[in-house]
Parts: sequence; C-alpha cells; structure tokens
Amino acid sequence: MAVDLTGISVFLAVAEMRSFRAAADHLGVTRPAVSQTIRRLEDRLGVALVQRTTRSVSLTEAGEQLFQRVAPAIAEVGLALDAAADRDMAPSGLLRLAVSSIAERFISGPLLAGFADAYPAVQIDVTVTDEEFDIVAEGYDAGVRLGEVIDQDMIAIPVSGEQRQTVVAAPAYIERFGKPSHPSELAQHRCIGWRLAPQTAPYRWEFGEEGREYDVAVDPEITTNDMWLMIRTACAGGGITFGMEETFRPYVASGQLVPLLEDYCPPFAGFFLYFPNRRNLAPKLRALVDYVKRSR
Repeated sequence: MAVDLTGISVFLAVAEMRSFRAAADHLGVTRPAVSQTIRRLEDRLGVALVQRTTRSVSLTEAGEQLFQRVAPAIAEVGLALDAAADRDMAPSGLLRLAVSSIAERFISGPLLAGFADAYPAVQIDVTVTDEEFDIVAEGYDAGVRLGEVIDQDMIAIPVSGEQRQTVVAAPAYIERFGKPSHPSELAQHRCIGWRLAPQTAPYRWEFGEEGREYDVAVDPEITTNDMWLMIRTACAGGGITFGMEETFRPYVASGQLVPLLEDYCPPFAGFFLYFPNRRNLAPKLRALVDYVKRSR
C-alpha cells in the first residue's frame, strides 16, 4: 500500500489536538478539508480511525494503535530532514545540558570553555541538578551523570575516568573519636550525610568487600543537600562524611581531611555525557559529542 503522507500528517494533527478545528488552524487548511482527508484515509485503510461527536473527538482502537506507531516514525523523519538541511551549516543554537552536582566539574572548566571557544555560535545552558527526570521530556539536549544511573536506552560517552567514593574526617575529629576500622562501625560515629530533598531518606553509603558490594544506612547527625556544607562541617571536625574522592582531593592534599576505610571503597565507572538514541543528532549536539570524544 502506498503511503499517504498528507493523510498521515492530517491524522496526526487531529490525534494530537483532539480537534478538527484546531488541526485545521495548525495546518493552515479548512475544517472540511481535514474531514475529507481523514475520510479518504479511513476508506483506504478500511477501518475507522476517529470518533467524532458534536462535542469531542477521540480515536478508535485502530486509530490509537496507528497513532502510537506512526508518530515516532514521523518524528524521526523530521529529524532526518532537519539533519539533511543542516549538514553544511555550522553548529548553532541553544544547547541545554542537565548535569548532576557531583559531575559539574567534569563538564565545566577547560572542557566547556574549550567547546564554547570552538563553537561560538552555540549558546550553552547548564542546569546543575540531582533530580532524576526524563531529559527529553524536559527539553534538554543531553545530560551528565554517573553511568550506573543512566537509562539503557540512552547513548553514553565517558567524560571522566574511573571514579571512587571515599570516607573522610578532619584530624580534629579523629583525635577526639578515633577512626572506624570497618563500615559497620560507622553507626557508632557522628556522620554528615547527603540527601536529595527534604522528603527523601539520606543517601546510603556504598562499600565493597571481597568482591561484594553493599551499602550502609548511617544515621547522620547532620544531613544536607549541599556538598559544600558537608565539606565545611567535616573540615571543622563536625563528623565523618562520604562522597566523591575527586571532590575531597584538595582538602585531603591540604591536610584538612583524612581518608578513612580506603580498603572498602573500590573504583567504579565514572561520569558520562548521555543523550537520546537517535540516528540523526542536531549539529550542536553532534559537535559537543565529537568534542568530548576528542578531549578524552
């Protein structure tokens, strides 16, 4: 059967807007033209697609199935046409990135500055957030976060090497309360924990032992969603805290913090730039992906 692209386009407009009038206004045609096109498409298929009353428009079961299968395919066609039209154009436009707070340092600094210098026509908008959401639905082009929490239907490009979480405390705290020799002893210590939001439980501290991974639900004396508050409080001797080794490195180097339980903190895959699995990327996103690959 030959594909009736005009009929499909009109059908999609009606299905999305649930209105013949709105579809006609969107397409720039008359309402009778929309009705006639839908009728011809139904006649060709031999099945009703749309149920219409004086007050509402809805899809039949066949119409809903067609909509669910055709809409993504037409969207891909649109992306392919855009990519073909833009293939000779320099990357430009607004590039929106959602970056987790602990990954911010890997996408900012030299990498982001270098990309901005190489592609001055691309405007970069970075939102630093630890909330988990669908970046596509929220209008972001890509995100950066730990590989282990990225959905499998995304493409992921590494922006860092292996990472490691570690436990730290200030010398003043250790002098007063001593060091835990095993993660199970953390319950006996004052801990500074991190949480995503007021309604969520504190993050469980993750460890590894003899090839087995496990987590410990410490009972923090202080809990916050701000990493820098955690660091400042730990440096002041307020307790033991837990986070990315890279984050604590300057404070360990200066002697303000001391690593603890290092034998129980194995490395893991680091941070990744991730984006939807599409055959045709917008030039601005393709430019970022290629730049990250070259930088790595």
